[in-house]
Formats: sequence, C-alpha cells, structure tokens
Amino acid sequence: MAEKYYIDACIWKDYIENRSDRFRPLGDWALEIIKKIIRENGFFILSDHLIKELKVQYSQEELDKFFEIIPEQLIIKIETNEKQAKEAFRLKTKLNIPFGDALHAVLARDNNAVLISRDKHFYELTKEIIIKKPEDLI
Repeated sequence: MAEKYYIDACIWKDYIENRSDRFRPLGDWALEIIKKIIRENGFFILSDHLIKELKVQYSQEELDKFFEIIPEQLIIKIETNEKQAKEAFRLKTKLNIPFGDALHAVLARDNNAVLISRDKHFYELTKEIIIKKPEDLI
C-alpha cells in the first residue's frame, strides 16, 4: 500500500513562497518532497485544520492553484472530529505546545501518515507519530 503523508503548514508555506533561511533552500526541499511523493504515488492528507491555517495567508483560489501540482487521486481530504480535538487539547496542555501543532500530530497519527514538518514543537510527540523533515526524505 502507498505511503500517506501529512505535510505541515510550514512546509506548504516553504513551497508556496519558495522560502529559504540563510543556508538552506527550504522551498526547493519542499517542492522536491512533494514531487517525490507524487512519483511514488503516495497520498497527501489535507485536513480541514491545515486548510484553515493556510487560509490565514492565502485565498481558496490561491490554495487551489498551489495544490494543482498534486494529482487529485493522490489527495485524501479529512475532517477533524471532536475526539481528535479533545486529544489535541490534552496534548497541548500536557506538553505545553500549540493546539494547532497537537491537532496536526493527532490527525497524522489517526490517518497512519508520516508528518512532514520542521516545527520543533512536534518533536515532543515522536513517541506518538513518525515525524520527518523534507530533507530527510529526499
């Protein structure tokens, strides 16, 4: 069965804005991991929470354009349920991490997906889920 991936908002922003830091081509790495997942027929998990986060900076039309790179059959859209939100709140409180990060982790885990992020908050959750940086997978 093909692998499933949940790409965090920070990685999507790296791709969309072709960001870099002083030494690393973050946008290039984000694009490379997206292309690799497509080549391998992996699935992209897109959650309602992820889209909500991205809509803070981008319109739905812009997001549709950015996601055009992904064949429709490789996209799995999911909705957050009450149990997941409660668990994310519990993790937020227990680990002192942002609720949104805890929710992304819960959604990735519940969908048997590898979470791709470079956010330090997620590393509190490595016992719960598999977390990789884009450059770890390309």
